[in-house]
Amino acid sequence: MSSKVTRFRLAVVAVAASVAVLAGCSPSSPSAKTSATSCAPAKGKVTLQYWNTVPGMDKVVALWNKKNPNIQVETKNISNDQYGILSNALKAGKAPDLSQVGYDELPNLRTQSAFVDASACSAATAAKSKFVPWTWSQTSFGNTGVFALPQDTGPMALYVRSDIFKKYNIAIPTTWDEYAAAAAKLHKADSKLDITFFDPNNAEWFNGLLWQNNAQMYSYSGNKWQVTVASDQSRQVADYWQKLIAGKLVRTDLANGSTQMYAAYQKDQIASYVGAAWGYSMFRDNLPKQAGKWTIVPMPTWGSDGTSGDWGGSTVAFMKGSKHLYESVEFNTWLNTDPEALALENQLGGLYPAANAGLQLPALSKGVPYYNNEKIFDVFADSSKKINTSFAWGPTQKTVNLALQDAMAKAAAGSGTLSDALSAAQAAALKSMKDQAIPAAAGK
Repeated sequence: MSSKVTRFRLAVVAVAASVAVLAGCSPSSPSAKTSATSCAPAKGKVTLQYWNTVPGMDKVVALWNKKNPNIQVETKNISNDQYGILSNALKAGKAPDLSQVGYDELPNLRTQSAFVDASACSAATAAKSKFVPWTWSQTSFGNTGVFALPQDTGPMALYVRSDIFKKYNIAIPTTWDEYAAAAAKLHKADSKLDITFFDPNNAEWFNGLLWQNNAQMYSYSGNKWQVTVASDQSRQVADYWQKLIAGKLVRTDLANGSTQMYAAYQKDQIASYVGAAWGYSMFRDNLPKQAGKWTIVPMPTWGSDGTSGDWGGSTVAFMKGSKHLYESVEFNTWLNTDPEALALENQLGGLYPAANAGLQLPALSKGVPYYNNEKIFDVFADSSKKINTSFAWGPTQKTVNLALQDAMAKAAAGSGTLSDALSAAQAAALKSMKDQAIPAAAGK
């Protein structure tokens, strides 16, 4: 598994927790705001602590330190247990000034008063225009403050083995109906060939599919959370994949990024991959002999609006207890908006930036040799623009994801359905909120 995939399995699978609320969390909700009292610069030299899981981040920090002798940053890689380490540090009152936090983990940590609101710093509030809009809405909780700055994203697209589609004279699908039809044709042409795989232990990936279909899993109104994990839009997605599973048109025995997954692609047993921008290096680094055989196109759509989804991505959060808010904002803003920093992060860590300036990086405007020199990042840039900005995560998302995965695994094994899994996740969401005295109700 590549370092990039490992990072996202940690930042997404391990967190499965609950990140990006936005319009959902009002100022009146529990632990809604931890305001900073001052944004005054420190007198003298300052040293900040920044924890993350990004490969090569130490070199990015070294670049900052060279240019800013009075604001030095010490970085710590916590990729071996990101959220366990951060959670323990918060409990002990020893959290860093800044930490990488996945979008879906933000609401969960916010209910624990883990963040400080940096809106007292004009540079923090002014940063809003520098980021792709939907990413900012995920970190500001409905404009109630500035608790983190977006770092990277996972806009989704369809990876296609164009040579296999061409071999069987099948057009690359642009809608999910066409995708299902292509799945049947491919399997009929070769009984050992499937169009893709469904990983029942990857709720984050499945949530990205729900996001694309405008399935609003949560909202906030009437001073309580409205839980709609099992909405009609969600069930449409679940029923679609259930039919593919029942028809044995997709595999269910593979985990994303696993050795077995790569082996199946290596043996030409799978013809496509529904993935995110950060996954482009997976095939390049693990299947070098398939160079020139892959192309990346927009995700199949449900309707004519071309709406896309997101899988993964992280922020850099302002952690409670920091005594150097001004300096933290200065570094955080540079880290996630400066073109030189963004280029280095993309080169070393494979980050797909959330900043508008990052989308203009030369590396993202060139053709990628592995993909026939196609400008694949144009596809991801377009996908990012079509992600629903009102999508929200709930405050107990980890519990919900675990329940969803457990039920999806049972469905994949023939016990129950994916629609049942949504019902189980909905029930888990309501119970977990009730257990934590978080006002919630089943929404419509």
